[in-house]
Amino acid sequence: MLQDIADGIQNGLNGKSFDGSLKFDCGEDGVIVLADSQATTQDQDTDCTIRISRDNLTKLLTGKLNPMTGVALGKLKISGNMGVAMKLGQLLG
Repeated sequence: MLQDIADGIQNGLNGKSFDGSLKFDCGEDGVIVLADSQATTQDQDTDCTIRISRDNLTKLLTGKLNPMTGVALGKLKISGNMGVAMKLGQLLG
């Protein structure tokens, strides 16, 4: 369930700042939005959107899917502000 993933992201954000806003769009499974140092499943407009399946999102967040490899293989698609996506990589890494 996406709420569990959002809660895990929120725990990882504690004590860290994230400038900008980002949405993981998992299609019919829903969305996870990172904005104002909060992770939520409430949809809203964001600076950057990453389209990814729920399974691949789990792999991405657990380090089993490299972001660059994911883009190259078409497992995730990034639209909007690429700089925000790069900040996410630094935050998760």
